[in-house]
Amino acid sequence: MPTLPAAVRVVRETAEMTFAEWGIGRTDPVMGPALLILSELVTNSVRHAAPRSPSLAVTFAAGATTLAFAVHDRHPDHPGVLAGAGGGGGLAVIAEVMAGSGGTSVVRRDPDGEGKSVWVTLPR
Repeated sequence: MPTLPAAVRVVRETAEMTFAEWGIGRTDPVMGPALLILSELVTNSVRHAAPRSPSLAVTFAAGATTLAFAVHDRHPDHPGVLAGAGGGGGLAVIAEVMAGSGGTSVVRRDPDGEGKSVWVTLPR
């Protein structure tokens, strides 16, 4: 998907439809944190990665006890989600929601070091 502001809405709507197809509806307790974190990650890619990454990719996965997703862009900077992300802004929101929901995150760099995926896993 193009790394444009409209991506935030499109990814959020796609997530809602995908999760609903998997039986995870809007009223499921994991949906609020998942959609907020996903929106913040896509917003971060749009704001900071767009000049070097004209597109981003989102991956969704779910199991009986977990919901997972990843946002990938081709910007090399590490977003700092794992370190608790002080300083306010979207990363601080992600860190707070992750801590409150018992979720985990990991940043996986592309083999060439020029991009990364931020994976988030939330308990269901």
